[in-house]
Amino acid sequence: MGYRIILGDITQQHVDAIVNAANTSLLGGGGVDGAVHRAAGPELLRECRTLHGCETGKAKITKGYRLPADYVIHTPGPVWRGGNAGEDELLAGSYRSSLHLAAENGAKTVAFPSISTGIYRFPLERAARIATETVCGFLREHPDMDVMMVCFDERTKTAYERAFSEYRAAL
Repeated sequence: MGYRIILGDITQQHVDAIVNAANTSLLGGGGVDGAVHRAAGPELLRECRTLHGCETGKAKITKGYRLPADYVIHTPGPVWRGGNAGEDELLAGSYRSSLHLAAENGAKTVAFPSISTGIYRFPLERAARIATETVCGFLREHPDMDVMMVCFDERTKTAYERAFSEYRAAL
């Protein structure tokens, strides 16, 4: 299984698909979403307008345009509401839906950001565990795919490394 954690800029990754932590409109925003839209160029926004949004926990795919990635997989993660509004299941759904779309479109290399841990305020450690369990579970069934978590800062990278160590120890 190919899973690794790096520090970097998701818009600079030379992979088949990057995942965009989008909002439900898919029309751009702040954080990762804004960075992806800026790097991909106006063509991305034009294509996103044809998709008519996306539900939280689901995913939709577009071309990568000016990005080094062939595709952008857009997934709205959940806003943290205290943990009793289905946030864990919705976050796992964002990762799972994105991975299924990647596989359906022949993507063998996929780069993810830390979904929902920015302005949506999902607790980082909890999100890292959910992401790691979901991605690694998928990779057991799809060993031909390589996934990287592209962490924006050292704190995020450390959280994902810890979650991965705990995941491996539990196997």
